[in-house]
Amino acid sequence: MELGVEWPVSPMLAKAVAEVPDPGGKGGPYAYEPKWDGFRCIVARDGDEVELGSRGEKPLTRYFPEVVDAVRRLLPERVVVDVELVVRAGDRGAQRLDWEALAQRIHPAESRIRRLAQETPAEIVAFDLLALDGTSLMGEPFRERRARLEQTLSHLATGDPVHLTRITTDVAEAREWFETFEGAGLDGVVAKPLDAVYQPGKRAMLKIKHHRTADVVVYGYRVHTSGEGVGSLLLAVYGETPEGVPNDWPGLDPDAPEGLALIPVGGIVSLPDQMRRALVTELEPLTLKDETGGLVRMGGAPSRFAAAGKDSSFVPLRPELVVEVAFDQLEGHRFRHAVSLVRWRPDREPHSCRIDQIDRAAAYDLGQVLVTG
Repeated sequence: MELGVEWPVSPMLAKAVAEVPDPGGKGGPYAYEPKWDGFRCIVARDGDEVELGSRGEKPLTRYFPEVVDAVRRLLPERVVVDVELVVRAGDRGAQRLDWEALAQRIHPAESRIRRLAQETPAEIVAFDLLALDGTSLMGEPFRERRARLEQTLSHLATGDPVHLTRITTDVAEAREWFETFEGAGLDGVVAKPLDAVYQPGKRAMLKIKHHRTADVVVYGYRVHTSGEGVGSLLLAVYGETPEGVPNDWPGLDPDAPEGLALIPVGGIVSLPDQMRRALVTELEPLTLKDETGGLVRMGGAPSRFAAAGKDSSFVPLRPELVVEVAFDQLEGHRFRHAVSLVRWRPDREPHSCRIDQIDRAAAYDLGQVLVTG
């Protein structure tokens, strides 16, 4: 493809900070955008040829045929755009991003790809213009690239599967977005230096994400891929059994209070090497043993982050340990992303870890976020 930039392009990244920065702070002046929680993607078009590149420069093109069609229909003949691939769910007026549906779009079977393209179509939200008509714009300041992007997408109409992200230079408005847009499934706010050039692979922007904590029960662990130590801790909370979780789920606590079940919510995958090895010994008294004294293994649903064919079995534990974790959002009965360990809570009673006690964002209509004004 004759794009004006070398393909593939590694997207510019963001460094995490604790709060939305003032526009005149170090690195400013800033413009602010909602932080979309989907698949980061660089879209390139040269005539009928379209490529979708992931953050890691891997091709996503075959998984999203409906997006390829939308690019051919709605983007210029020769263009490179930095976007987020998203899937929305819910009725009009009460829509939100659907991370689970988006994650399921990465599938090896062509028939499933085509079916999901119809059932859970993806859309793109554009936020930077890297090249147009064969000329690179990456050396231009962001304020110029944004102005060109607005001109390029000025023809878009309501209902099109290509959107222009909202933007503001008003820090008060950005802080309001941070609080309200989370209810539509967004991930926070991004601050972009208005005078900065595009820097592939560099953390040249700032991101402000939501962080919460919750006390949860450890019901099992997966062995590390090396075969030594704990690879991940499996987490659950108590609540009424939600749709999609069978009553005979293997981790069900037979001693759970009446009307409640132990419901899986996610896992901790980032553990220090020293802790991985030590945990095997520390968790051994809680493991279930077979008649020969060996560890019981149970089958489990594979993680959406795991490679196809990877062993998803786990070692079940008596649900007696409570751990405090940091997370961003609880979507349905699952943490949207992997969580991190904050501290062990030996003072907490496992049955007191209830799903209705976990903080959730107030609902907000995604359609209102997609209106650029």
